[in-house]
Amino acid sequence: MNMIERNLAVAHEHIANEGLDPASVMTLYTDDIVLEVPGRGLRFDTKAAIEANYRRMFSALADVGITPLDRFATETRVVDDMIVRFRLVAEGMDNAPLPIGSHVELRLLHVFHMEKGKIAREIVHEQWTRLD
Repeated sequence: MNMIERNLAVAHEHIANEGLDPASVMTLYTDDIVLEVPGRGLRFDTKAAIEANYRRMFSALADVGITPLDRFATETRVVDDMIVRFRLVAEGMDNAPLPIGSHVELRLLHVFHMEKGKIAREIVHEQWTRLD
């Protein structure tokens, strides 16, 4: 497997499992990982903080559906574009721009900075739309 294929596989595993078992995706990160969500003013710089954020965030969502749009990679980046629909049902999505109870469509763009087949930096861009 070449580095581009490996990077795509890592991004796929991350997206597929971050909501199911946050602890399982921590091995996909470098030790000095940084996760940023600029639109909500969030920055995490340890695996423990990222895992705790994922646990809070995914426990606040129900009826999650994902529509993949595009994913491509180079030897140092992976870009993943998707639409996620969910109902925001509890506290846990820090700095969410919509209230609990909202049915949401989220345009979600991940930019993964890759180092030796691991995620060294994850930047998550979000565009929130209320559906109801």
